[in-house]
Amino acid sequence: MAAHETRSTCPYCGVGCGVVIESRDGAITGVRGDPEHPANRGRLCSKGQTLHLTAEPHVTMQVRALQPMRRAARGAPLAPVGWDDALNEVATRFAEAVVRHGPDSVGFYLSGQLLTEDYHVFNKLAKGLVGTNNVDTNSRLCMSSAVAGYKASLGADAVPPCYDDIDLADTVFITGSNMAWAHPVLYRRLEAAREARAATSSPMRVIVVDPRRTETAAEADLHLQLQPGTDVMLHHAMLHVMLWEGLVDPAFIAAHTSGFEALRDRVREFTPAHAARICGVKADDIVTAARWFAGLDVAAGGAGARRPTLSLWCQGLNQSTSGTDNNTTLINLHLATGQIGRPGAGPLSLTGQPNAMGGREVGGLANLLPGHREVADAVHRAEVAALWGVRELPAKPGLAAVEMFEAAAEGRLQALWIACTNPAQSLPDQALVRRALARCPFVVVQEAYRTTATVACADLLLPAATWGEKDGTVTNSERRITRVRPAVPPAGEARADWQIVVDVARRLERQLAGRVPERRAPGLVGETLFPFACAEDVWNEHREGTRGRDLDITGLSYARLDAAPRQWPCAQRGGADGAAAGVAEGQRALEAHESPSLPRLYTDHRFATTDGRARFVAPAWKPPAEKVDAHYPIALTTGRLRDQWHGMSRTGTLGRLFAHDGTPAIELHPQELARRSWAEGQLVKVRSRRGELVLPVRGSEAVPPAQAFVAMHWGGEWLPGGGTGGAGGALGVNVLMPSARCPQSRQPELKHAAVRVAAAELPWALVAAAWLPAGEALALREALRPRLAALPYASLLPFGQERAVSGAGTAAHADGRGPAVAGEVGLILRAAAAEAPGWAWIDELLPAFGLEAADLLSYADARSGHRRHVRLAPEGTIAGFLLAGDAAAAGWMLQWLQDRRPAREHRRSLLANRAEPPVFEGRGATRRTVVCTCNDVDAAAIEAALVRLAPGVGETGAVQALRTELRCGSTCGSCLPAVKAIVRSHGAAGTNGAANGVARGAVSLVGPAAHPA
Repeated sequence: MAAHETRSTCPYCGVGCGVVIESRDGAITGVRGDPEHPANRGRLCSKGQTLHLTAEPHVTMQVRALQPMRRAARGAPLAPVGWDDALNEVATRFAEAVVRHGPDSVGFYLSGQLLTEDYHVFNKLAKGLVGTNNVDTNSRLCMSSAVAGYKASLGADAVPPCYDDIDLADTVFITGSNMAWAHPVLYRRLEAAREARAATSSPMRVIVVDPRRTETAAEADLHLQLQPGTDVMLHHAMLHVMLWEGLVDPAFIAAHTSGFEALRDRVREFTPAHAARICGVKADDIVTAARWFAGLDVAAGGAGARRPTLSLWCQGLNQSTSGTDNNTTLINLHLATGQIGRPGAGPLSLTGQPNAMGGREVGGLANLLPGHREVADAVHRAEVAALWGVRELPAKPGLAAVEMFEAAAEGRLQALWIACTNPAQSLPDQALVRRALARCPFVVVQEAYRTTATVACADLLLPAATWGEKDGTVTNSERRITRVRPAVPPAGEARADWQIVVDVARRLERQLAGRVPERRAPGLVGETLFPFACAEDVWNEHREGTRGRDLDITGLSYARLDAAPRQWPCAQRGGADGAAAGVAEGQRALEAHESPSLPRLYTDHRFATTDGRARFVAPAWKPPAEKVDAHYPIALTTGRLRDQWHGMSRTGTLGRLFAHDGTPAIELHPQELARRSWAEGQLVKVRSRRGELVLPVRGSEAVPPAQAFVAMHWGGEWLPGGGTGGAGGALGVNVLMPSARCPQSRQPELKHAAVRVAAAELPWALVAAAWLPAGEALALREALRPRLAALPYASLLPFGQERAVSGAGTAAHADGRGPAVAGEVGLILRAAAAEAPGWAWIDELLPAFGLEAADLLSYADARSGHRRHVRLAPEGTIAGFLLAGDAAAAGWMLQWLQDRRPAREHRRSLLANRAEPPVFEGRGATRRTVVCTCNDVDAAAIEAALVRLAPGVGETGAVQALRTELRCGSTCGSCLPAVKAIVRSHGAAGTNGAANGVARGAVSLVGPAAHPA
């Protein structure tokens, strides 16, 4: 069959990149960026570039949920069940709970990865049919503080700028975001804009606010390395400077805002000197940031046009007990300087999930209703009830994410439906989450992957379609709606999420009939509230719910979206009612009354408040929920890895995406390691007020002293040791994080916890690694996880450089180091304990890593408990090994295995367990640091190439030479900040200095005005 191409959308972050999916014979064979999609213009990050590899048949068969599964009892294994039985059971159990305990005895926990159509039917099922507002989503963990901030300041949850403003901004204020890693495609656009203007008279200036010196911060012209939780203090101090120096816009404030006097009085005490002491940054840097943000030339007395400022932020601002205040005080800076509603200016939150915005549009949070309506508003409830055909909607706000699991842990929920999310990894206070899942009588999980920690807690598993199989829409960070189209049928027996919900809803209607008061409107009694035959039917009802609202999309249709993605609002002109008319007639009416999308909001400076004025908000500064003290002296922050996404249920299927950072670790400043005499990689015990975790320690100058960092992705799926989490296994990093929440947004403080760190006394170590058949490695990982739970520390991850198996054969590494066998995947286990678990336990591991072959080198010492086993491949390379007791040789042996280096002549040395490798010709034994995942280029190769460059080529010339010779940075570009950092540290930039020109050129804007202490 001929190859087929399908335009769709990437399922990862909220940038909303368009993709072109290549498929053949019902299988996805490739993916590339869509050059016609305005969000990414053909670019994809390292995660998007490898989407097709996550859909390989051998991956699907090992990790996907392919049929409904049910447990006969808690603790029993999942067993197959037919779809009819599964759907009937969900309807029956939910009906029984509603009849016996009332509508609020059930809850629905959803996901920003669901499509808008999926969200809509879930919301209607819960709030319309069941009569509960207990519907929330993992977007509560992501963007709810931004939602609350927009509504408090501007009157509506509507992002004012668009992506084009990245090109037009003169100052970009990035706060609470490692944008280079979390939203790399947008960061590529920012890089291009900076480079294009570097040599002009108005170079772009970038300010980054972050407790860590991330790659984004290292590239900035000004890095404000503030203490965690001091963002409100910083914003107030910046406004103080603007007021002191006359940099605000009095005319804009007077004509278009309210509440400024209270804010002015609030910030009077927030001098730069005072804020500097609390925030831990220089007072002069606060002054500089305020002047750049204001956009006026201080040296010229504030004369001239105001240069536009764009702010970009993500979870560092949102995931805080002051999350809403962080957002409103940032928006205050835009309002005070008139930096909103104009090209290149405004507050632009970077959404963390592909459809968190769409979920907000349909009212998929416990306090929201469709069309940006509020549960607490009686008029809004009546409007939605009329649209849905129900008598009334419940007035009591529902349980937000953490509250829902608290209720389950307390026995207040009888049934919980979890869809497309992994709360047993992602929610804070994991000990509480596991108690909730254990106590709730019925837990149904609707999921595409059967490998998540939450599936292990499910009574019933419903297999859902996923990327490449789904049909519907998503909305990205700039309010742009894009069609999601299926390229292949769902795998196995998986079904579309919306379809599963509709099938349950129709059964539930019958189950509830005559047992609870009728909820359907009188004219609909006996009819279904869910008459949807396809995703477009669902979307049409959602569209009608936006009529007359700030996000009005009645001027859109699937046909218009098929032609091109569109931004809202896009209202229908002339009053034609496409939803009420027949399909063909309605489509003609819509096309006859098309209206343009609005790329920017508030260009007339009339806001979505009752009086049309934006509102200044004047909160007091509050420290984080957890203060460091003598018992917990270290401030722990969390964040993302460059090539991974969320709980890694999809990205974690590929070894190549672990190449850049393949070891769970806690990062501390090197001084902290030296002070404690800790070696790199030594195991330490990290403890908070809720639990503890054992991790290797890593020195990083990006982390300030007295702080620590752990990537958010490391759940129990990847750290299966220390398994005290019941059915879900080990608890992962979020066992450490608090469930304290912002009072306005109810978003938990996932970014900060107070911890203490001590050496873990675990002298017995084990490292096992092997190349395994691609069709077995991931399944083996899942089979091994339960056996590792008794160990205090274990990590289990894939590695390698997968290529598409559908083409068969082998592919060469980019640097000629040997073949990358498409049909093999690496798996590495690291473990430690106070005592050896027994030789029988180790014997059981040997077959898993293929260590029973004829050509096997073995050594065992019963007295010391040391064992070493090495298997050589026919060509003489290391195919697998296991080192137990003392694993000093693991570092270089793993490198030899991964690089497929000849090892047969060193057979005896392979069993010597020496920390240094045998002498050989070639690269040294230092650990490879992969910089470019797409082309498997490490730091050593870049350093070697730089040595060959002519002196004085400049940073730009050096980077271009590396892209040509090694191809690093030439595919997705996610590695470019790291490549540039290596060039700078190597001194190859010579006298070019382009990267620092912006900062030097901007010095003239910093005047000598003094500020009160």
